[in-house]
Amino acid sequence: MGKSSKDKRDAYYRLAKEQGWRARSAFKLLQLDEEYDLFKDVTRVVDLCAAPGSWSQVLSRVLIKGENFGRQAWEDQDAKLSQMMRGVFAPTEPQRNIELEDEEPPELKPRKDVKIVAIDLQPMSPLQGIITLKADITHPATVPLLLKALDPTYDPTSKSQHASHPVDLVLSDGAPDVTGLHDLDIYVQSQLLFAALNLALCVLRPGGKFVAKIFRGRNVDLLYSQLSIFFEKVVVSKPRSSRASSVEAFIVCLNFQPPEGYRPSLEEPLGVGDKLENILRSKAEQEPVIASLLLQDPETGTWSIKPSLAVSTDEDIDGIVELRLPNDDSEARRNGRWIAPFLACGDLSAYDADASYHLPKDRIALDPIQPPTAPPYKRALELRKAGGGAYGKTNIS
Repeated sequence: MGKSSKDKRDAYYRLAKEQGWRARSAFKLLQLDEEYDLFKDVTRVVDLCAAPGSWSQVLSRVLIKGENFGRQAWEDQDAKLSQMMRGVFAPTEPQRNIELEDEEPPELKPRKDVKIVAIDLQPMSPLQGIITLKADITHPATVPLLLKALDPTYDPTSKSQHASHPVDLVLSDGAPDVTGLHDLDIYVQSQLLFAALNLALCVLRPGGKFVAKIFRGRNVDLLYSQLSIFFEKVVVSKPRSSRASSVEAFIVCLNFQPPEGYRPSLEEPLGVGDKLENILRSKAEQEPVIASLLLQDPETGTWSIKPSLAVSTDEDIDGIVELRLPNDDSEARRNGRWIAPFLACGDLSAYDADASYHLPKDRIALDPIQPPTAPPYKRALELRKAGGGAYGKTNIS
C-alpha cells in the first residue's frame, strides 16, 4: 500500500490500516469468502505468493484465532442481540437502550489442527501460526519443501510429488510486475497461474478448493475449460474491493475432482503430451449422450454420427412431443463453446474501490501495519537520498 494521493483517498486503503490488515487485498479474500464460503471445513491451507502477508493474516485470524468478519460477523452480532432481547429482558422489566459498544467482545472459535503454509520469493514478516517458506513456486524443488512443511515425516529423497496429508484450500494472489502491455502482462500472469495450479494439484485433497488471481483477457474461456477438467465448478469473480479499472479478477475453483488415473507431477505438468488427450477422451466418454445427429460430409459424402444435445422427451395424451433441454452445458463443451461464468461479489452498499471519498478534517494519518521488507524500489530510494532528494543537492551561495 503506497502513500500516493489516490491511496490516501481509497477507503479500503484506510480501512486496512484502521482494522490492522497488512494490505487492502485482505478485503478481497474476505469478500470472496462471503460469496463462496471458502473457509468452511478448512484446516489446512497453502498460500502462494503470500507477501506481504495480508491473505495469510486473514487465514491466521479466521482459522487460528477463530475471528469472524464480514457477513458472518454481522449475523453473529445480530443473533446475539436478538437473544439478549428475548431472554435477558423480562416483559415486566423496563426497556433500556442497548449499547453495542459496551458488549463483551465476540466469542472466538479457533479450529483444531490448523496448518497454514505461506510461500513467496520475497521475504515476509512472520505471522502467528504461519509456516513461511522463501521459495519460487515455478521451480520443481519447491514441491519437496512444501510437502516437508505439511508433513514433517515426508522423505525429500523419495520421488513422490503427492502429499500424504493433502490440504483443503490453495490460494494464489500473485501477479507479475506489470509493464503496461496488456497482452504481455496477461501471458506472464497465465504462466504464474499455471505454476500455482501445478503445485496445487500436488497437495489438494479431493473436494478441495483453489483460488487464484487472473488478468481478464481473450483467453479466459480457454482457462475456464482447462480448469473444468479438474474442478466441478469454476467461476470468475470480481470482489467489490478490486478496482473496476483493473483487469484483475479471481478464478474460484470448487470441488477438486481429478480425472481417473491422473497423477500430479511437475516433470509432466497437467499431463502434457498424449496423457492429456487420453484424460479428455475418458472424461468425454463419461458424459451421457441420449440423442445423436446423423451428418453427411459435403466433400466425401460419407455419413457420421455426432453426439448431440442430451435431451429427454415427454408425450402427452394428445400426441404432442415436448423436448426438455438439460441444465448443464455438455453440448457447449462438446462443440468447444465455453462461456466462463462471471460473478461480482461483495455488498453493493460497500465502499467503491474506484471512488475517492472525502477525508474529515480531524483525520489522523496512520502508518502501514507492515512496511515492505524488501521493496524492489529500495535501491532507487537509497540513490535518491544520497543524491540529495528528488531534485538533487542545491548549492547555497
